[in-house]
Amino acid sequence: MDRHEHYPGSNLSDRVSVTCAAVSTTYAAAMKPPRRVGAVDSNTRAIIVEAAEAVIRNEGYAAASSRRVAQHAGVKPSLVHYYFPTTEDLYLAVFREGAAHSDAMIEKALASENPLLSLWAFFSDTTRTALALEFMAMANRHENIRKEMALHSEAMRTRQAEALETAIGGSLFEATNQDAKALSLVLAGVGRALIMETALGVEGGHVGARDFIEKLIEDVGQSRKAAPSEAPDSNT
Repeated sequence: MDRHEHYPGSNLSDRVSVTCAAVSTTYAAAMKPPRRVGAVDSNTRAIIVEAAEAVIRNEGYAAASSRRVAQHAGVKPSLVHYYFPTTEDLYLAVFREGAAHSDAMIEKALASENPLLSLWAFFSDTTRTALALEFMAMANRHENIRKEMALHSEAMRTRQAEALETAIGGSLFEATNQDAKALSLVLAGVGRALIMETALGVEGGHVGARDFIEKLIEDVGQSRKAAPSEAPDSNT
C-alpha cells in the first residue's frame, strides 16, 4: 500500500488543504459566541434556584440533577439548562442566593443594640444545618464553589470586624487585647461546630460551649460600659 493512501489526497497540496480545513473548523468552533443564558432577574430562574435549594437541602447536592430540579420546579429540564448550562452554575446560583440572604441577616445583627449577641444567635442557628453541611461537602468536590465560599467568608469577616469596631469601639479591642476578626471567627467557628455536631447527634460539651460564648459576650459588654468615654475636643 502506498504510504500516502490514508490521506484524502495523493499529493502534498491535497493534504495541506485538508489540514487547513480541519484547523479552520476547529478555530471556528472555538470562536463560537458563548451559549445564551437566561436573564438573572427572570422569575423562572428564581423558581429553579429555589427548587434546587430545596433538593440540595432535603436530598443532598448529588441529587440536584437538572431533571430532578426541573421536576421539583415544575419546568422542563431543557429550561434548567437554558438558565444554567452546567450543574456547577446552578450550585453557584444557589450559594449566592443563600449568601445574600445570610448577609442581610448579618447586617441586621450588626445594626442591633447588642451586635455580638445577635451575631452569636445567627451563627449558632441550627435551622440552616442541612444546607450548610451540603455546601461544605460540595466545596470539597468543586474548586469554584470552594473559591466562592472562601471569598465570601473573607469579605463578610472583614465587614463584621469593621461593624463591631464601630459599634463597640476599636479602643475596647485594644484595651482587652481582643481582635475584632478573631472575635468574629470565634463566634462563627463555635457556632459552626455546634451546628455540625448537632446534625451528627453529638451534644457533649455543647451547653458549656454556649455558656462560654455567652459569658464572653457579657464580659465584652461589661468592659464596654466600664471603658472611659473619649475626652471632648478642646477646640469645640
